[in-house]
Amino acid sequence: MPETTIPTLYEWLGGIEALTRLTTRFYERVKDDEVLAPVFAHMGGEHPAHVAAFLGEVLGGPTTYSEQHGGHPHMIRQHLNRHLKQEQRRQWVALLLDTADELKMPDDPEFRSALVGYLEWGSRLAVINSQPGAGADPDAPMPKWGWGEVKGPYVGS
Repeated sequence: MPETTIPTLYEWLGGIEALTRLTTRFYERVKDDEVLAPVFAHMGGEHPAHVAAFLGEVLGGPTTYSEQHGGHPHMIRQHLNRHLKQEQRRQWVALLLDTADELKMPDDPEFRSALVGYLEWGSRLAVINSQPGAGADPDAPMPKWGWGEVKGPYVGS
């Protein structure tokens, strides 16, 4: 009996092309969102591609984000002192998932459960890292997310 290879989340969703479509359309929609538009007013045109590369690496794709931008410590630094609120975090997750639906990305329960798990986990860390006094550990490893991740309790440093 042949061995079945389980694809990474990155492979399952369609790779960098699908993530680029997702982040490009998502940030187009952000501009018209009253909760999120002010948060991303400073965003440059390259932002969607950077986020696509970050998500791709986290979800099991190539290490492009780490190689070109400095990995997780760089992403953490992007959130320092941004003073993000839960309302903004919730809207970011909801709009990203709405955009995934709009683009007809995979909606099977296993994939969406894993994606929502990462978006909840990562967005909550972004809020924590955006508060006064937060810092970026230069050795913070890049998160890796798969089909059933559990990271354990958050213990702040």
